[in-house]
Amino acid sequence: MISLKDCEKAPSTLTTLPASLEDKYKFVIQVSPEDCTGCGVCANTCPAKQKALSMLPTMMVKDETLKNYEFVSHLPLVKSQIFKRDTVKGSQFVAPYFEFSGACAGCGETPYIKVISQLLGERMVIANATGCSSIYGGSSPTIPYTKDENGYGPAWANSLFEDNAEFGYGIKLANASNHTKLVEAVNKLQSFNETKDLSVNFDESDSKTLRVAGEKLVKTLNNLNPSNKELKEVIDKINTYKNCFVKDSIWIIGGDGWAYDIGYGGLDHILASGANVNILVLDTEVYSNTGGQASKSTPLGSVAKFASLGKRTNKKDLALMAMQYKNVYVAKVAMGANMNQFVNAVNEAERFNGPALIIAYAPCINHGIAMSESQIEQKRAVDSGYWHLFRYNPTNKGSIQYPVFSLDSPNQQ
Repeated sequence: MISLKDCEKAPSTLTTLPASLEDKYKFVIQVSPEDCTGCGVCANTCPAKQKALSMLPTMMVKDETLKNYEFVSHLPLVKSQIFKRDTVKGSQFVAPYFEFSGACAGCGETPYIKVISQLLGERMVIANATGCSSIYGGSSPTIPYTKDENGYGPAWANSLFEDNAEFGYGIKLANASNHTKLVEAVNKLQSFNETKDLSVNFDESDSKTLRVAGEKLVKTLNNLNPSNKELKEVIDKINTYKNCFVKDSIWIIGGDGWAYDIGYGGLDHILASGANVNILVLDTEVYSNTGGQASKSTPLGSVAKFASLGKRTNKKDLALMAMQYKNVYVAKVAMGANMNQFVNAVNEAERFNGPALIIAYAPCINHGIAMSESQIEQKRAVDSGYWHLFRYNPTNKGSIQYPVFSLDSPNQQ
């Protein structure tokens, strides 16, 4: 969104529209011409009757589009107070913490990570399995993950194909340990006259409020000059763990080659552990990063490398296997088919106190499809009954309003 005052300074070629419910602002979708891969997914996917974007040859519009982008990118970020962040519309008013990735044009994986970053990005910690998500996620010398104006953003690290789930679990244990140390140090402030009135409510459910309270406490403590040696040690400890006022949102991310095959033993161990982590499986149904070989996620009869006559075994049902534990949140999603269902799954997974597994259908260039229609392919897969959308939340009451199992696919009858 752009304020009316800033609109007065805009290039004449910048097209804006009134922002819905925000009469003080204008709304604009501005493409970066030097980062656009030309896949056309955004234009094809737009649900509006009159498309918001259209594809044109680069040389026809590059100069004016670059001027528009430079203008928009230097404006202060306007955060909408109208739409809730945890909705499809509200999340899109948040600058993504996952920017230009350099993935294949029309990649079916990256949109999932981009939206999750808009929902939770400033407190995400990502354990990433080797594969496509490590190539576009952290290839030197650039990385698409970024930070906001306050310096907050996702922490990202890559692990081996075979042990990424354990890697993420280790991060979770370390984070929990550091958070406990911080809480103990803050509570110990009550023992000293200089700081007995200082406290933080760690039960505060609003992470933003808790972060602000933590920053205020640290600033106050660093302005003190206590003579008490023990108090100095407590303040030093709080400074050491000051990034742990808000519990991180742990995300273990990888493809089907990792989750279904090579890293499955570790994944199964973490699902059975009861650890409060989120797992995102970007399911392309083949080994995408190495050329499209069949994996245990490849469906029966599919032609792939090493399965040129068609795969002879059924697809491994990772979702059904996870649900057998009865204490794991499980969802199968396809953003191009149902954006609301995907956002709901992410929000529910984040709130779930235990392992949460989201399996996301991700069309790939190795499928031999037109990647300009990768989001449309997801809708086709769901509408045809090939890919089912559902959410399984064992903490729900099992009522009509709060079912344990919710089938979100359209009625095929």
